[in-house]
Amino acid sequence: MDAAGDWASVDTSVPNVARIYDYWLGGKDNFAADRDAAERSAKAVPQLPWLSRENRRFLGRAVRLCASAGITQFLDIGSGLPTMENVHEVAEQAADEPHVVYVDNDPVVVSHARALLSTPRTAAARGDLTQPEEILDAPEVRRLIDFGRPVAILVVATLHFIPDEADPAGAMARLRDAMAPGSYLVLSHMEVPPEHGAGRPPQSQVALRDLGEAQKGTPTGPARTREQIVPFFGDLTLLEPGLVEVWDWRPDSHVAVTPSDVMTLLGGVARKD
Repeated sequence: MDAAGDWASVDTSVPNVARIYDYWLGGKDNFAADRDAAERSAKAVPQLPWLSRENRRFLGRAVRLCASAGITQFLDIGSGLPTMENVHEVAEQAADEPHVVYVDNDPVVVSHARALLSTPRTAAARGDLTQPEEILDAPEVRRLIDFGRPVAILVVATLHFIPDEADPAGAMARLRDAMAPGSYLVLSHMEVPPEHGAGRPPQSQVALRDLGEAQKGTPTGPARTREQIVPFFGDLTLLEPGLVEVWDWRPDSHVAVTPSDVMTLLGGVARKD
């Protein structure tokens, strides 16, 4: 289906995570329902738009690190709508002729990526993180990614939408197994403080209200803590400074931080030895 056909089939009354993220990043590929959900979430947790932008900056720094380390293959899972400084554009600053495949489970995202990002060395594929075999076997992935050589797999701001019953741990283990030695895993994940973590009710009426408002009308997953996020890296070696707030991961400059008591966003990069 072409881009116009994909947009025509979309229920624009239902908020979509990729389009909400696009709105927070200043994009134009969003609808009234997305903007309403984004504004409602940001009213409850004002840091959300800022967290989205810091997440994007973290992705750029992580891609530059991988490219500077010699990585020329990138698999971006849960890539979202194309925006400024896409992975292949960042990688090209430090690597010669990088190969990049963007993967998303949203057909509109994939259609847009194919229309805007496809080149002889880049491609977009439909795939879901919970079905890693389908991603690894996708024609676009097989054409551009050689898993016999080091690759960077990017799973950025995606896992926190996947419930435990969908076995995200198993999916991540399969992806790690597919990586050759010398590969990198780039991951970011929303963290909820331990007192508000999975299986525990928010400890205050303010937190209860904020979490409820932020989640209203948007897909959500479990509230995981730092200790529950680290295992997604498996036995890979976390690079310094480890799993930290995304703005603290090897920042290019000083960042003015406005923390939230309700949630934060952690990021890290790990190497397969």
